[in-house]
Amino acid sequence: MDKLTVLVTDDDQDIRDGIEIYLKNEGFHVLKAANGLEAIDMLKQHEVHLIILDIMMPKMDGITATFKIREERNIPILMLSAKAEETDKIHGLSIGADDYLTKPFHPLELMARVKSQLRRYTELGTYARQEQTDGLTLHPEAKEVRLDGEPVKLTPIEYKITELLLKNAGRVFSISEIYELVWNEEAYNAENIVAVHIRKIREKIEADPKNPRYLKVVWGLGYKIEK
Repeated sequence: MDKLTVLVTDDDQDIRDGIEIYLKNEGFHVLKAANGLEAIDMLKQHEVHLIILDIMMPKMDGITATFKIREERNIPILMLSAKAEETDKIHGLSIGADDYLTKPFHPLELMARVKSQLRRYTELGTYARQEQTDGLTLHPEAKEVRLDGEPVKLTPIEYKITELLLKNAGRVFSISEIYELVWNEEAYNAENIVAVHIRKIREKIEADPKNPRYLKVVWGLGYKIEK
């Protein structure tokens, strides 16, 4: 695999430079930006495989930048913030981020999360078969979900959840199972995080998200995609 590129976006130069050292030691190519505007400009000029994005920045904050990035790209976004409240974490995830890390953080934890997101984003399936349920189709070789033949714009985490449920259509997965299989870590207070992503997926694949045709809740048990 060619060297992967990570874009580090933070208005604190010391944090940018510190993260860069660890990323380069792990073999990544690193780009740096001081705010959301610079990050979006970098994305137009370079192939980027993951963005580390601070929330509080001048000129354009991380929330606004994430909205704009998600209009065109589904590359993983790992948000950084000094805010530790659960509501901030949920908000960051709900607007398109794939993971969230609170400052101060341990560099080894950051590297583990970077590698986990990149592994999910870059690894293609070893098969080309299509999983399908009445108009909703999974194309693993292209990391794509299509609805009535049209591609659905999903974030990497949204894709992984949909992939899991489509490959196992009819099977009910608990919230803990979904979190552990998709995020690849032990589930802890995962209810809101999973629910936010389920809601976003429904908004993209359901004609009426409040009365879903595909992604169903089984009360007290979890979620499934109907066969």
